[in-house]
Amino acid sequence: MTAYVEAVSGLRPKMRRAIIMVQDLVMVLIAVALSLTLSQSRLSFDAFSSGGLACWALIVLLAHLLFRTCGLYSTVWRFASTPDFFNILKGCGSLTVVLYLASIAFRSFFQPVAGLNERQFIVFFLVSFTIISAPRLYYRFLRDGASWRILRRAAGDASIKQALFIGRLSEADVIVRFTRTAVPAEYAIAGIMATEAGAPLGTQIQGVPVVALRPRLVEVLEEYVKGTENLDLLIFGKGVEREIEDYAELVRVARHSGIAVVQFSGLSELGRGGKLVLDAVEMETIMRRSAVATDIARIGVFVGGKRVLVTGGAGSIGRVLVKRALELGAEAVLVADNSEFGIFQLDQIIDEKDRDRLASRIVDVTDRPHMMRLVSEFKPAIIFHAAALKHVPLLEENWEAAIETNVFGTLACAEVAAECGVPQFLLISSDKAVDPTSVLGATKRAAEQIVSSLHETHAEPSPFHAGGLNGHHAGTPTVRRPGTKFIAVRFGNVFGSNGSVATIFQAQIEAGGPVTITDRRMTRYFMTVAEAVDLVIMSAADAERRHGRDDYAIYMLDMGKPVPILEVAETMIRMAGKSPYTDIPIRFTGIRPGEKLHEALHGEGEEVVKLDIAKIFGLRTDVVEWPRIEAALPALVAAIRDQDKAAALAILAGLNRAGQGIGGAPQRAVPKAAGQIG
Repeated sequence: MTAYVEAVSGLRPKMRRAIIMVQDLVMVLIAVALSLTLSQSRLSFDAFSSGGLACWALIVLLAHLLFRTCGLYSTVWRFASTPDFFNILKGCGSLTVVLYLASIAFRSFFQPVAGLNERQFIVFFLVSFTIISAPRLYYRFLRDGASWRILRRAAGDASIKQALFIGRLSEADVIVRFTRTAVPAEYAIAGIMATEAGAPLGTQIQGVPVVALRPRLVEVLEEYVKGTENLDLLIFGKGVEREIEDYAELVRVARHSGIAVVQFSGLSELGRGGKLVLDAVEMETIMRRSAVATDIARIGVFVGGKRVLVTGGAGSIGRVLVKRALELGAEAVLVADNSEFGIFQLDQIIDEKDRDRLASRIVDVTDRPHMMRLVSEFKPAIIFHAAALKHVPLLEENWEAAIETNVFGTLACAEVAAECGVPQFLLISSDKAVDPTSVLGATKRAAEQIVSSLHETHAEPSPFHAGGLNGHHAGTPTVRRPGTKFIAVRFGNVFGSNGSVATIFQAQIEAGGPVTITDRRMTRYFMTVAEAVDLVIMSAADAERRHGRDDYAIYMLDMGKPVPILEVAETMIRMAGKSPYTDIPIRFTGIRPGEKLHEALHGEGEEVVKLDIAKIFGLRTDVVEWPRIEAALPALVAAIRDQDKAAALAILAGLNRAGQGIGGAPQRAVPKAAGQIG
């Protein structure tokens, strides 16, 4: 029976409806035969004569017309609810009355029929209603057996949250076991919606039924939220967002119905038997990209046992870098950040078992002496330089702060890394650095040039001026120890970062709108923070093994296709259970200073090189020689001192434009290598 139900439910709607109609007509004929048998009737005519066969055909025709009229096929084989069974009751009752009246008319006007009376029709009504309802009831049991568990909560502990799980059966087994053994009990899994093949409806995992299979997960969930009011939680398994196309729609349906949505991320080891770790489903997961599995073994070998320094470690990207380094087995991680509150927040999300490997220092990255002390004492094997100011319109007004942090801060940290012999220095860059039109883009491109120039000279023991941040003037020459690897990693927006569109839109939606967008045509590249961090670490691991012509100063992450900002806003509104433009208005404000309609990940003069790592490319670009960068620094300091924004931007433009050096002198172009693509 289960196999038959699964086979029929897997057909196309029209084919499924046709089979159900035929099934109902067969059930009617069976009901006629059973009613005559059960009532021990002996008809006075041959049931298989020409007249008898005509009678069966007439019964089939009447049954089909009446069942269609009574609405049996408008919602059949979804979730048979009270209205559906009432339709069956109407259909069977109407058919019984019509057949009874037809038999009276036949006996009155044509010929008497022995063995046929009211008793047979009463039995026929009861039998037909039972056997026509039975398949629908069984189907509901297979797909909606969990709802009975949910409805039974009224008799139990109302504090226990009733949940549906969507994911693999192996994870369902773990979750069901832990929810049952947890003290005190928090969750009860009422049903499993399986995402894998080979999990037939009705299969039970520790007594919890599989109630839905792909591709009808959304359909089943919609029926749940219509038919039950006691469903509290929807739990997704690990990686489900990459396995099913309907992930965002499932989230929307649940949230629209007031059902919380979480994602299973593992088990904590605190207390006896552990505890489920359920994370909130964020917008970065809903608007997912086609991610590839991270080479955990490779980045684990790279980070494991090393001492790691993360500047800006209390920021959105830096925070995830810190957590990831600890997870990968770093010997110790030092956070350098100037935000006291940010460091406090970071400390709250670090697992207790990792706290002894984490240290934090409140420090400004432009404070070179302080950074020198930190690096000299901590002796990191790698510095992830994530500290930066990055809000485009805000930095147009506060351009001095942008240059101080993004340019001179990068310079100070890079010099400290070189002087202290840190094996690797990695700059977190931005797509804003490509053909920059904003202060942010110009400063990030200048930071890239500083790192690229140092990368080109890393094997040369020649001196360079410290420059430093002590008044931003050229200091005494220092000799950088050979061996420091300088690289930058360039990528676009990440969901959930401080000041990102996702966080802004979320706040606007919660306030009731309007959601503000600069231009309906605007697009941006998006990536989840977790994926970006893993690819940044992978880039560092790749750079460690490269030398000579195969070496790259800048890596570029594959961000997929750019996403319209309007689509992000509309999706977020729907995910909140609202309707765009009606419940939450969307207002277009116009492009702000420094903003572009569309970002790019590389410029026309840059060569993108395919690597043997998924989602990561090498980037060859024109590099300004170190003496020319050094020559620009005093002029940049003077422009800041004189509050001359135009002069400062002109100096930065000299660093930013491919093929043009400081003061119009030509830059040294890096020769192309084999295997490059345009």
